[in-house]
Amino acid sequence: MTNSEYEKMLEVFALTKNFIRQQIDLGFNEVYNPVKTKKPPVKKEERFINTSLEDFHQQIKNCKKCHLCKTRTNFVFGVGNPEAELLFIGEAPGRDEDLLGEPFVGAAGKLLDKMLAAIQLSREEVYIANILKCRPPENRDPAPDEIEMCQPYLLHQIELIQPKIICALGRISAQALLRTKSPLNQLRGKFHDFMGIKFLVTYHPAALLRYQTYKKFAWEDLQFLRKEYDKLTGS
Repeated sequence: MTNSEYEKMLEVFALTKNFIRQQIDLGFNEVYNPVKTKKPPVKKEERFINTSLEDFHQQIKNCKKCHLCKTRTNFVFGVGNPEAELLFIGEAPGRDEDLLGEPFVGAAGKLLDKMLAAIQLSREEVYIANILKCRPPENRDPAPDEIEMCQPYLLHQIELIQPKIICALGRISAQALLRTKSPLNQLRGKFHDFMGIKFLVTYHPAALLRYQTYKKFAWEDLQFLRKEYDKLTGS
């Protein structure tokens, strides 16, 4: 290595160090690297036949891969247009969803319907699913092992639906699919690449019910989403 190359390397190290220190001073504990997300490797026993979405539902509805099968009332597969251009992905079923077997049917679901209506869409036009198909007890956050075991189901749903846009509702679904620990405020406001699909992150409707101040940011996300949706679908 020449003296010139060595000096350039030291300069790069110094700039990197200064940048990281600046991020820490701003309150960020992780630097986000916007890399493309590829589909995780799927175990041989988890490769599914490319049938219809309803056939796939019938194939997996009695799943007993994890302990959540012992406490669920219903397996919550998903709902909506099986050929939807837009797919919304939440966290996990809650009490109402577990009882009815459909995602987003409680208070958060009613707000999601209003959010869709605000951008001239309906539940029947899009598809709605969750990271987990079964309700975690007491509506706790999904555990990493539960996400890992259930994610192949969601990935196959995405393959069957082939949406042009995915919208992650909340931190947990965004972090699980993008495989990052970056906070939601760093992930929203831009499109990511997920297996070649446009991927947007916004607030979970349940969070909007608790924190009204987030609604203006969620509205910005929805407008951004609708603009890209129109571009990709020719609406």
